[in-house]
Amino acid sequence: MVTNKSSKYPPYTYKKGKVFYYSRTIPEDIVEHYSRKRIVTSLRTTSYYQARIMANDLSSKLEKYWLGIRLQKSDIPALQLVKSELNNKESTLPTIIDAKELYFDVKGKGKPKLFFDTADRNVRYLTECLGIRALDCYSTKDASEFREWLTAKGLSNSSLQRIFSGIKAIVNFCIKERGLNCANSFARVYLPAESKRNKRQPISLIDLRKLSKACFEIDDDIRWLVAIIINTGIRLSEAVGLLISDIDINADIPFIVIQPHKHRRLKTEASERVIPLTGVSLWAAKQLKSNITQGYCFPRYVVNDVCKSNSASASVNKWIKSVGSKDNVIHGLRHSFRDRLRAVETPLDMVEQLGGWSLKSVGQSYGNGYNIDLMHKYLLKISATIEG
Repeated sequence: MVTNKSSKYPPYTYKKGKVFYYSRTIPEDIVEHYSRKRIVTSLRTTSYYQARIMANDLSSKLEKYWLGIRLQKSDIPALQLVKSELNNKESTLPTIIDAKELYFDVKGKGKPKLFFDTADRNVRYLTECLGIRALDCYSTKDASEFREWLTAKGLSNSSLQRIFSGIKAIVNFCIKERGLNCANSFARVYLPAESKRNKRQPISLIDLRKLSKACFEIDDDIRWLVAIIINTGIRLSEAVGLLISDIDINADIPFIVIQPHKHRRLKTEASERVIPLTGVSLWAAKQLKSNITQGYCFPRYVVNDVCKSNSASASVNKWIKSVGSKDNVIHGLRHSFRDRLRAVETPLDMVEQLGGWSLKSVGQSYGNGYNIDLMHKYLLKISATIEG
């Protein structure tokens, strides 16, 4: 079962003892059709996941019923859309909400909270625009309308691509898992090409020297965060999620271990790695070990066991820009790291290993990779280019 829950209870539910109950306020425009202002009913389950599925099913049925009441009371804009909603009564296929829940229950195992939040947001956009329907009640025309609705909200082409990609994945997964005989209407709609984005630039050696010097002078946790990235090239999220136990400064060659934690998962399987510490990064590791005895290396950016990398990015970027070029950002350190490794003729597969980049060929997956002594040799070379 899925272990990541986006909230304590599923939407519109609460617990009485150990049993989940569904509770929903009746909209003001149709409350006259009810004897009470709120619907409360037992879901007869103690399972979070079963309650979530049942609550979503109840919500879907209520929305359809309320839509019928509203249709009888007044003229509805976009009548064609409303008719499509009513046609759901003739469909026995899962709704988009059912498809999302299946996606969560099967593919969500071990996934971070972001996985659930992103899918929830994408489906929420879809239902706000087109309503909750069975999968075979969405047409390519509906998908085009959804595209235009998202565009009108001011979303970029790249955002359109991501949202449609998420919706298509959910629908495709449900069709395959349930063996449904229907097409994925969202897979056939035209999407404009992703907007050309400015490429992130590496931070120059001159600015790296300035940053290293400033880190030594200011000597606080934000500067340790920047410093530990400079000569290791680790991702900001990897640095923010470090535990003190991930750092070993007493080994013959000091190193850090990048590994998954409950509070911070890794981007890819190749991201799990060991990196020797040199220069300013070794200094930062020693400062962390001297000032923090256990737990998180950067506790100000870990709240309720969740890494707040975006908060770290905002504060760090502001400082980095004040030291060097105004175009510099924290991710530029990772670009610089790769360029600096190229400059000292580091073997390509060692570059990939150090940076935790996905392997580009089958051959790279053979063997155990480079040992720490050889990696240390090249990292000492790039350290010398900014620290003399």
